[in-house]
Amino acid sequence: MPASSELLDRIRVVLVRTSHPGNIGAAARAIKTMGLGRLCLVAPQSFPHEQATAMASGATDVLDGATVCATLAEALSGTTLAVGASTRRREIVAEVLTPAEAAPRMLHETAGGHDVALLFGNETFGLSNDELGCCQLLMAIPANPEYSSLNLAAAVQVAAYELRLQALDETAWSPPDIDGADLADVERFYVELEKTLIGIGFLNPDSPKRLMPKLRRLFARTRLAREELNILRGFLVAVNEKGETHAGNR
Repeated sequence: MPASSELLDRIRVVLVRTSHPGNIGAAARAIKTMGLGRLCLVAPQSFPHEQATAMASGATDVLDGATVCATLAEALSGTTLAVGASTRRREIVAEVLTPAEAAPRMLHETAGGHDVALLFGNETFGLSNDELGCCQLLMAIPANPEYSSLNLAAAVQVAAYELRLQALDETAWSPPDIDGADLADVERFYVELEKTLIGIGFLNPDSPKRLMPKLRRLFARTRLAREELNILRGFLVAVNEKGETHAGNR
C-alpha cells in the first residue's frame, strides 16, 4: 500500500482567483503542516508578494514551488478527480460531501497513482458555477449556519487536516476500480460535444448554458474512465463524419 506521504503528494491544492496574497501564504502554511506540498494558483491577483511570504511563516518552499496557471483547465491538466469547495449547495456537481467524506474519495484516487485537485475559490465569491462545473464532487464544510463565513486559509486547513488524518491509516487505501480519464481530456470532450450538438441542431448556440451544465453533471456522476472517454470521443468523430458526408451529398 502507498505510504501516507505518497497519497498526499498526489493532491494539488488549487486556489482560484485569490485576491489577497496573504491568504496564499497562509494556505501554504496550512497545507505544509498537514504534509501536503503542491500548491497551484489560478490567476492570482498578486503573486509573488511579500505578504504571501510573511504569512507562509516558514512554508516558503511551498510558495517557491507553486504553479501559477492562467486558466483552471491548465491547473486541472493531469488530474483525474477535482473536488470543489463551496459554502453553498449548487446544482453543478453530482454530490456534496463533508471534508471527512471527501477525503477517502480523494485518497482512493491517489492510491491508484492518479493526481487529484482540491479547489478553493475567490475569498469573496468562491468558485463560479462554471468552475464548479469542472468538478466531479463538491465539498462543503458544515460550519455554523448562523455564521458560516470561513477564512480561505482556515477552510484549506480543515480539508488538509482531514486528508492527513485519513491518510495515516495506510492499510485502508486500495487503487480505484476505474482508470480515470485525465480532466484535460474530459474538458476537450465537452468542447467537442458542444460543437457536435450545435452541428446536428440539438443545442441552441444562443443558449448553451441551459443544456451543457446538465450534461456535465450527468458525466460527472459516472466518473468517466479513460477507455469510456475514448469511446465517446470516437462516437463524436463518427457523428461529425456522417454529417459531413450527408452535407456533401446534398
